[in-house]
Amino acid sequence: MSALSQNLTFRVTNGNTTTSSVQVVHTISTTDALTLVSDPVKGNGYFSNGAGLHTVFWKITGFVGSVEVQSTLASEPTDRDWFTVKLINSDTYYTADTSGLVTITGQQYSTATSISKSYNFIGNFIWIRAKISNWTQGTVNFISINR
Repeated sequence: MSALSQNLTFRVTNGNTTTSSVQVVHTISTTDALTLVSDPVKGNGYFSNGAGLHTVFWKITGFVGSVEVQSTLASEPTDRDWFTVKLINSDTYYTADTSGLVTITGQQYSTATSISKSYNFIGNFIWIRAKISNWTQGTVNFISINR
């Protein structure tokens, strides 16, 4: 079994160069919102662990945007297999489209925020990843998953 705690890594492309990093910094001088998705890590379901308890911990500095945890029950997921996880004891935001479909949109930070936060979530998820969206400034110092 792999490590019980893992920092998520993000692949960032700059020109022809792609790097993987735990810490990512918004460096674009415009207000264009960025979206990044981390590489997936194995969840409890991958190891057939019946408890399903996971903890996510993140540290952000001067961050404006949204952070969400996504999971899948698929062993070889496609983009359509991922869904946003409800984090226990969070101020998770919900949105509804014109058809009435309600979705979880993750933790939103509308002003520059520097904070360390942890949340629990339960599920026998095969894979887990983080998604950063509507990101206009600041740094994601790290996002760590414990299982």
